[in-house]
Amino acid sequence: MRGGHALDGPAPAGASGQRPPPASTGGASAAEDARLIAGVLRNDRQMFAELYRRHVDSVYARLTRVVGPVPERDDLVQHIFLDVHRALPRFRGEAKFSTFLHRIVLNVACEHLERRRRQRGRTRDLESQQLDGVIAPEASPEARVRARQELAEVFRRLESLSPKRRIAFVLVAVEGLSLEEAAALAGCSPDAVKQRVLEARRELARGRADRDAEEGGHDEIG
Repeated sequence: MRGGHALDGPAPAGASGQRPPPASTGGASAAEDARLIAGVLRNDRQMFAELYRRHVDSVYARLTRVVGPVPERDDLVQHIFLDVHRALPRFRGEAKFSTFLHRIVLNVACEHLERRRRQRGRTRDLESQQLDGVIAPEASPEARVRARQELAEVFRRLESLSPKRRIAFVLVAVEGLSLEEAAALAGCSPDAVKQRVLEARRELARGRADRDAEEGGHDEIG
């Protein structure tokens, strides 16, 4: 980690993957998606179940990176796919289905983060078992302890960001998307994404400086 800060570089030690790849459909082909979507529009429930199975892992992965390993994720995933089902009649194939899908993922994530900010007094720290879900299972006990501490710090610091800045930061700084790719998912211009990422970095740096100063003050008193 550059400078020893989890948000400045790769994932914490023991975390699942050093830099998570952009959430995508992987080998899911556009032709197969089109076939399944056509079936869904004919009210074929089996086709929607297959579409869900093909994409749920990438949805869950991106949602976790954006909102954290919170217990509400399962409910949010169900919300996302309900929204997808309702929105499919408006899908014209001008963009890839994965782009259409992950725009909905980010919309649902943004709404969830907005609600959480309004209820900030009720926000609680993530528990060990929630953090364990994003730590590589083969990690040693020592690495797991260290990863829990670092991940908890990462998500605690992300809580200081507005939802739009947080989403832009995760897409660009964590997932490694280009400004254009992030803009296509976030539904804004590349310049807007760039500005949000810059503002997020400044805000995170200020928060870290304030925390370091506070800890330094405690050390002097001690």
